[in-house]
Amino acid sequence: MKRLKKIAAILILICTLNIPLAAYSDTANTNSHQELDLVGESAILIDRDTGQVLYEKNPHKQLFPASTTKIMTGILAIEKGNLSDTVTIDEEVIKEVDGSHIALEPGEQLTLEELLNALLIESANDAAVAIAIHISGTVENFVELMNEKARDLGALNTHFTNPNGLPSNEHVTTAYDLSLMAKYAMKNKVFKDIVKNYTYTIPITNKKDEERCLFSSNRLLYSNKKIEINEKVIPIKYDGVDGVKSGYTGAAKQCLVSSATKNNQRLIAVVLKSEGRYIYTDSHKLLNYGFDNFEKATISFENEFIDNIPIKKGTTPFVAGILKDGFITNVPKGKENRVQKKITIFEDNTVPIKQGDSLGKIEYYLNDKKLGQADIVSTLTVEKMPLKNIILSFLGKIWWIILITIFILLTIKYIFYKKKSKRGKEKYIYGNVKPR
Repeated sequence: MKRLKKIAAILILICTLNIPLAAYSDTANTNSHQELDLVGESAILIDRDTGQVLYEKNPHKQLFPASTTKIMTGILAIEKGNLSDTVTIDEEVIKEVDGSHIALEPGEQLTLEELLNALLIESANDAAVAIAIHISGTVENFVELMNEKARDLGALNTHFTNPNGLPSNEHVTTAYDLSLMAKYAMKNKVFKDIVKNYTYTIPITNKKDEERCLFSSNRLLYSNKKIEINEKVIPIKYDGVDGVKSGYTGAAKQCLVSSATKNNQRLIAVVLKSEGRYIYTDSHKLLNYGFDNFEKATISFENEFIDNIPIKKGTTPFVAGILKDGFITNVPKGKENRVQKKITIFEDNTVPIKQGDSLGKIEYYLNDKKLGQADIVSTLTVEKMPLKNIILSFLGKIWWIILITIFILLTIKYIFYKKKSKRGKEKYIYGNVKPR
């Protein structure tokens, strides 16, 4: 019987060799982070490349954005306009403007590029209106573009009523939504090259006989004025900051969207409704938290082999499954090896299958929190097996079953014969029949 058990175990092992396995590992918790004691009513910190949220405080609370609105105005100007276009200022620009401006005059001509720099560096409200009218014909039409673009980016709690951020009860957004807009805008080279600067000079125009020197209010880029963090007095300027946009109104209070790069990490911090210089203290705390506690980790690679995946009724019984995309994420420092990989292979992988079709997925977790996922795709195109081949394959399987059955029966018969023969010999030697 022991031999029978061994044979059965071998047969079971043969039949189960192609079962796909999911890989798991120990985890760490990305949610357990220190409280940063922010003055701002709402805040968020994300990875600029992946959008991964590293810290949040009331991230979906609708608040007034003030001039951080101009992130959207700026990216639309770049995407919809031509920077070398000449823009002629009309009376409506002057009538609708309040707050920060660059003293545009009716009939004055500037390039769209000059207005864009005035918008993003000096935060000029008149430049915002001039851009809106140039791109869409009217401010109302441009606002429709702004809201449409916000929806496309996933900024679903945002509603704009103007291109500059002047107070309006219906002009609202969230820290999370602004982070999505900034993440998108910072992928644009023109936008990125402008917001990293804190000065710009508009040359003489047909209406101005002197140059206009613009200066940014985003002091993270340049200021040596002091703030206190953790009982240390330091400059407002933050090493590695490369944008993005500040804002202030009486209703919105201090707002700031900032981007910073250190080593291979690129972060975006958003703070809304803060007070005075605390807007910079809050931003320092957020950026420090990200750079001090997280590191960028490559968990999986593009085209990484995962498994040979069974295909039903195909010209080949298996196809190599690989990752469509790699997976890069931020993890707490020293916790890279604790990311879980949960592999799921779809049960209905039937032909026809095209190269690149999804066959399954890998989900990545850290302490039960999902970090993201990647598709497992086919490396081959697999057609349906012809009926003739299906029949031959079926007959082939039957012959294998018959041969294995015969083998098992012959083995059992052989074992039974050996035992019977052994008992006969013992009876012959030790029984009543004596040898002569």
